[in-house]
Amino acid sequence: MKALITGISGFVGSYLAEYLLETTDWEVAGTVFGPYGNIASLCGQLELYPAELSRLDVMTFILEQSEPDVIFHLAAQPLVSASQRDPWGTLETNIRMQLNVLEAVARVRPDCHVLVIGSGEEYGLVSAADLPIDEETPLRPLSAYAVSKVAQDLLGLQYHLTHGLHVVRARPFNHIGPRQRLGFVAPDFASQIAATELGLQPPVIEVGNLTTRRDFSDVRDVVRAYVLLITSGEPGQVYNVGSGESHAVQEMLDTLLTMSQVSIEVRPDPSRMRPSDVPESVCNMTQIRERTGWQTTIPFEQSLADILEYWREEMRQKL
Repeated sequence: MKALITGISGFVGSYLAEYLLETTDWEVAGTVFGPYGNIASLCGQLELYPAELSRLDVMTFILEQSEPDVIFHLAAQPLVSASQRDPWGTLETNIRMQLNVLEAVARVRPDCHVLVIGSGEEYGLVSAADLPIDEETPLRPLSAYAVSKVAQDLLGLQYHLTHGLHVVRARPFNHIGPRQRLGFVAPDFASQIAATELGLQPPVIEVGNLTTRRDFSDVRDVVRAYVLLITSGEPGQVYNVGSGESHAVQEMLDTLLTMSQVSIEVRPDPSRMRPSDVPESVCNMTQIRERTGWQTTIPFEQSLADILEYWREEMRQKL
């Protein structure tokens, strides 16, 4: 077996590569666009393709060269905030790359298994009556990022229906862990705490809306789900990936602050508020559990402790 991971050097891609190398005998290839930092220690074990996937001929060439049995398509513009600043840039990037992956598979690797990564953001404007959110909940996206993920999701379904491709679709809810880039709530909080501990910034954390509740899973659990879905998921089907529990952003911040070595003031920052924010989002993960047996194993508090330690090390390197 051989896996191709697009965006292998990213937050999720690097953990997926590690997991496959540690737990399977698969060969692992990947596309890289940008720094290699997250996979620097793995490079000798990986077949890497430095490439940007906006051109079909590039994607086709990579498939012809790598000859994968499974593809995890993780490369994307992942930030809701970035999609608010540049809606078309996010739509163009995410939809074009997904289309190129599927079209290249249809042309040169039609027997390949493909995992299309959507997002819990696809569900968008949900009410209390919709909770917990299952795969039949209507899609009411609230950002260009969410719309791009709906498009990726449905392209996967379309290529399954029209080309007979073995496509499984995932809708992961919020996932957290070390290496996650700034622009997401957990690394934004943890990096500010770590910087304050080392005297690199004043003892103040600027925050957005702390009352929202989200379903947070550890990235190391999420990549296990992806492997189970690509090997055992039903072609054409979509699966939520999440813990089935929600935590308030306030709870996340309070937990991180209890781990801090210094006293820190919390200060609201209107610029960090989303134009529209759903009070609570929580995943019904019955379908993936029944199909694969997957469930989360890493406690919320452990994830946060690991994230803070990661950012402490990152900040030490700035001294």
